[in-house]
Amino acid sequence: MAGEPQDDCLFCKIAAGHVPATIVRETETTVAFRDINPQAPTHVLVIPKAHYPDAASLATAAPALAADVLRETQAVADEDKLESYRIVFNTGSGAGQTVWHAHAHVIGGRGLQWPPG
Repeated sequence: MAGEPQDDCLFCKIAAGHVPATIVRETETTVAFRDINPQAPTHVLVIPKAHYPDAASLATAAPALAADVLRETQAVADEDKLESYRIVFNTGSGAGQTVWHAHAHVIGGRGLQWPPG
């Protein structure tokens, strides 16, 4: 069920503290942690503690929680003193989503080309 922790979800396990991660921020509703395969000097994932499979389902079912995730991306950028950064939500395997728990990538600390990829 959407919003409920999933036993087979890596990010649910991180949010619950069952799998270690380098946590940089935590609120009542979100967890932010360093990506294990960073693509830039700052590469942090911000996840809702509640399970939603992707950004679209999160925004539809829990818009206030989606806003919490976005607020935390700004807090991560502020803590890392980023003047500019990118927020990426991959939705679907064709877009590169590999963990089926909504998450925002905060990427910065180097020049970011456009288009990405």
